[in-house]
Amino acid sequence: MRILHTADWHLGKIVNYVHMTEDQQFILDQFIQIVEKEEPDVIIIAGDLYDRSIPPKQAVDLLNKTLTKLINDFNIPVLAISGNHDSPDRLQFGTELFRRQGLFLDTKVKPDRKPVTLYDEEGPVHFHLIPYVEPAEVAHVFDDSSIRSHQQAAERLIEDIKEQFDMDERHVWIGHSFLAGGMETESEERLSMIGGSPYIDARLFEDFSYVALGHLHQAQRVTADHIRYSGSILKYSFSEANHNKSVTSVDLEFDGSFRINKIPLIPQHDFEMIEGYFEELLNGEAAAHAHNYLHIRLLDDGQLIDPMGKLRKVYPNILHLERRRTATNNSYEELHKVKERQKLSHQDLFRSFYEDIKGDSIPEHRKDLVLQAIESLKERERGE
Repeated sequence: MRILHTADWHLGKIVNYVHMTEDQQFILDQFIQIVEKEEPDVIIIAGDLYDRSIPPKQAVDLLNKTLTKLINDFNIPVLAISGNHDSPDRLQFGTELFRRQGLFLDTKVKPDRKPVTLYDEEGPVHFHLIPYVEPAEVAHVFDDSSIRSHQQAAERLIEDIKEQFDMDERHVWIGHSFLAGGMETESEERLSMIGGSPYIDARLFEDFSYVALGHLHQAQRVTADHIRYSGSILKYSFSEANHNKSVTSVDLEFDGSFRINKIPLIPQHDFEMIEGYFEELLNGEAAAHAHNYLHIRLLDDGQLIDPMGKLRKVYPNILHLERRRTATNNSYEELHKVKERQKLSHQDLFRSFYEDIKGDSIPEHRKDLVLQAIESLKERERGE
């Protein structure tokens, strides 16, 4: 049985005030082409379909369009779960009706849960859809108040599966969680730590034929080749700049053996970090592609007039611009500076800003204008 494993679409994502919907449309069109070429027997989406619990209309339209294409045009079962970014209640709407069409979407752990069982010429494969849940939800399902951590919740769920099924058959766990040993990036929200550590020991999943995970954005194995994160479909922060995004194709054999193939996803705009001197960057050759999403670090020491405006004429998709920190700018000194600035009055803060921009002291008549403006704003806030 051929499985196509993906996760962490984060539809509706905004990165540095830039809506990523167009980029997500581009990559999902590419995903559709991969489906057409690979001809999988089943598609897994392991959580975080949306980036927030109330997604924008464009994100809902894109998900609807993509799922409709997969199910109606290719007639391939789609098995999906909710992640920590999704709203379980919103995604749950219509799920029983969707099952009849081949979309199996689980958003809550239920007492009467059953796996989705699909068959190939060698027999059944049982897919256990386990959405992101807090330990208290699992404790409620099993009426067991001793379940207080994600580890204990996973242990109880797996114990229940092993009590009901013959593990000599093929079983696939679909989950959205932290596994100890997985490599994180800045893009992932730390899962709730209510009741203890959010981490789960990967050794719990040794008896499964394949473990299809979502949440960590870098495609990776965790302790064993059959326990995998597919990674996100796009880079969503500059901490992911060196990632190679992909979809994971798994050929699952009758005896539990498998073959893994990571199929690359090529973005419309890549994420790239570059640095250099301002005048050198203006030649337009510093980035691999001028239209990439860029984090630029300037090496210049002196004052620059409107560097962002000038650089954006060459690189229109700059998301972040910063100056090089000197060796003496350690984190303690930076924190000290922040605390010192917090003590400044509004007038002193503006004076400091003026001097940084102009390289000169603010004239007395402008001090008076700034003071008047500040007082006016204070009165407005007080409703006077």
